[in-house]
Amino acid sequence: MKTSIATVSISGNFREKLEAIAKAGFAGIEIFEQDFIASDYAPREIGALVRDHGLEITLFQPFRDFEGLPEPYRSRAFARAARKFDLMADLGAELMLVCSTLHPAAMGGIDRAAADFHALGEMAAARGLRLGYEALAWGRHVNDHRDAWEVVRRADHSHVGLILDSFHTLARKIDPETIRRIPGDKIFFVQLADAPAIEMDLLYWSRHFRNMPGEGDLAVTAFLQAVLATGYVGPLSLEIFNDQFRAGLPRLVARDGYRSLVDLMDRARRAEPALAVDLPDFPPPAAVQAIEFIEIVTSTDQQAELAGFLATLGFTPTAQHISKAVTRWQQGAINLLVNTEDTGFAHSSYVAHGTTVSEIALRLPDALAAKARAQALGIAPHLEPAAPNELTIPAIRGVGGSLLRFVDAKAPLNQLWQQDFTTPRPISKAAGLTQIDHIAQTMAYDEMLSWSLFYHALFDARKAPMVDVVDPDGLVRSQAVETGALKITLNGAEARRTLAGRFVEDSFGSAVQHIAFGSDDIFATASALAANGFQALSIGANYYDDVEARFGLAPELTERLRAANVLYDEDAGGQFFQLYSQTRPEGLFVEIVQRQGNYTGYGAANAPFRIAAQKRATRPAGMPRF
Repeated sequence: MKTSIATVSISGNFREKLEAIAKAGFAGIEIFEQDFIASDYAPREIGALVRDHGLEITLFQPFRDFEGLPEPYRSRAFARAARKFDLMADLGAELMLVCSTLHPAAMGGIDRAAADFHALGEMAAARGLRLGYEALAWGRHVNDHRDAWEVVRRADHSHVGLILDSFHTLARKIDPETIRRIPGDKIFFVQLADAPAIEMDLLYWSRHFRNMPGEGDLAVTAFLQAVLATGYVGPLSLEIFNDQFRAGLPRLVARDGYRSLVDLMDRARRAEPALAVDLPDFPPPAAVQAIEFIEIVTSTDQQAELAGFLATLGFTPTAQHISKAVTRWQQGAINLLVNTEDTGFAHSSYVAHGTTVSEIALRLPDALAAKARAQALGIAPHLEPAAPNELTIPAIRGVGGSLLRFVDAKAPLNQLWQQDFTTPRPISKAAGLTQIDHIAQTMAYDEMLSWSLFYHALFDARKAPMVDVVDPDGLVRSQAVETGALKITLNGAEARRTLAGRFVEDSFGSAVQHIAFGSDDIFATASALAANGFQALSIGANYYDDVEARFGLAPELTERLRAANVLYDEDAGGQFFQLYSQTRPEGLFVEIVQRQGNYTGYGAANAPFRIAAQKRATRPAGMPRF
């Protein structure tokens, strides 16, 4: 199946769009007429330029306000069509999209529209061209693919077919299963787009909030299954209208688009194995079983201070890497690595970002299968030769250029700690931290869709609804993605003065801003931490007065929360307790959490109060760190 994308989906001039689309791996493009008109190229030059990039023009679009018109509008519409056919011949385009009319004079009527399309089909056939009719979700008379199909069926012309668009079907909540009744050879083209579930005007929703399949909430996989069940073998194309994408880097948007199409086709064939999907075989997504380790890179000058901070958290340095300046710190099931190498990837990461999380290792059912899936999705591998007698651990590039490593329970990757590290010493001064609960990655807001797609496509991560977190200096958007033991909150900063915005600016890009550790008894942990010299983030007294009233807490519990600077939340499933460290000079901080019952959230309601407390305790913007 040819993969295609509409030029309107990405930013840049026409040549920049083509370069990005070709490099991403697409086979073809839909030429959006406005992009053609805005370019300085003649039609034949456009066609040659497309072919020079190894692409083909899969569709020319849109031709508007055609069917059901009275005279003199009808004659003018046919004359306009003739001009477009001349243009298509020069471009080398063979198929034109005709969208359902919005013309105020259009009279409607299935038979009237069918007669118009039969006549236009005759004109197209004489030139070796084809037409596809698409039902706009806001069409004046036809806004349902079932009605559009009936127009095509009655037109009864070999050069007139149906164009399906997932947004137009799913936005109107039309059952995609109805597509299965349409003959596949009469579907001439399929456009795909997702969107967040927002109740708003259909046209405005479509023009500003579409996104890549897998980035939204629409049932795009079920839509594609229904299309493929008809026997359709034509192009699958992305038509995305999105304000962020129009402002984004063309190569990144095109890369995400191609990844989303590959993932979508893979999901369709796994959901319905009988479907014929023209896609190479590669492994399915698998949920993460555990976070094997988190590596923090720092300098030798800052190592002692970082070590002291970890000690206050109850971590013990238990082992050394056999050939690198890497120390293993342990507590419970948590492994933290502190890397002070002055060469290699870790050092480059330190030079670029300062003290930062440079690697996260994930335990999966099959590490090599995860790497193969990543490669099929166009995710860049990381290649760095291992020293003699050391493991080669599969790795890919993740958020902010950091690494994700994959290990599993099979030899030799199950020998990581025995082969690459010295024999561990006993853990001492533990504070009751048991596991990594979640990781918070902070980025520019316009990166959030890309990284949610990354985790969704690679690990089949589930996405929670996006929430707005109020910072005293602006809003931060936050969305949790979860796959097995890996829980990540993606925090998108729009305003520079927010805590998240300052972190992105200070760390020169997206990175892990905080790590949340789990505890089975947060009050016992808080006491042990205090004994270790841990400096907790001080929470204002007003918070505790409010939380007691809001949840009807017993005064005794409120006083325990206040004394330990612990925040509280609850939902229908259970209770949640949170304790934060003060923010470190590089912007990192840690969180300790306790979940009771089946609480599934992340304490989003407490985020504004945590941020306000952090801002009170943080150096003013612009003040040097040292």
